[in-house]
Amino acid sequence: MSTRIADRFAACAREGRPALGIFVMAGDPDFDTGTAILKALPGAGADMIEFGMPFSDPMADGPGVQAAGQRALKGGQTLNKTLSMVAEFRKTDNTTPIVLMGYYNPIYIHGVDAFIRDAIAAGVDGLIVVDLPPEEDSELCLPALRAGLNFIRLATPTTDDRRLPVVLRNTSGFVYYVSMTGITGAAIKSHAAVGEAVRRIKSHLDLPVAVGFGIKTADDAAIVGRDADGVIVGTAVCNAIAGSLVEGKATAGTVAAVTTLVTGLASGAKRARA
Repeated sequence: MSTRIADRFAACAREGRPALGIFVMAGDPDFDTGTAILKALPGAGADMIEFGMPFSDPMADGPGVQAAGQRALKGGQTLNKTLSMVAEFRKTDNTTPIVLMGYYNPIYIHGVDAFIRDAIAAGVDGLIVVDLPPEEDSELCLPALRAGLNFIRLATPTTDDRRLPVVLRNTSGFVYYVSMTGITGAAIKSHAAVGEAVRRIKSHLDLPVAVGFGIKTADDAAIVGRDADGVIVGTAVCNAIAGSLVEGKATAGTVAAVTTLVTGLASGAKRARA
């Protein structure tokens, strides 16, 4: 089935390179600046956008992503505002995939049926909900799939061959391979092990595999992109935003801090298989 996600991975594969996925927290550091960052990402080289839904109690986020979420929440970001940002983005970009990433609590409060309806109306392509295991697929995953939203599942170094088919059963769009145990922002210890894991996952199903956690530089993107269909960068982007702020507020250099980083990461992804 043709979707924005499938089309983008296919286009990148034809170009002989991995797709570059960029994670940004919606509303970081404020609504207007966050909207400007979102709109600037494709031009800087992002093939896909993971759009974080700020949540007060994240369990898989490292300090950089947690701080981004706290800045967004302090600025008044809500799930409705996040969806409105996607809708605004879609006014000028109808091809770049957007995947909402976060935790189930805000979705549950919004109401599952209403959330799926509103997400599709805004132009969302897929969901990554890190605290809903496969055993809870009836809660959100299956309704989302029936409505036409991709539901992207996480696999980790501890997902063994017995568990992997369960994790992948209702996965669609792509598989997000978490390159390490622990939280976002740490360093990858073994690139060879990541490559082996990507090949193992791909032996179970015919979907792209994107690798996230631990990719911070253009060189990281180039190395991981040799094996992965996509590379995803989040903490480095959140840290770039943080480093541009003055007394916690956006500056004239905030958007440029992100686009400069993303342009460099995109150059790394392009030479992954050169």
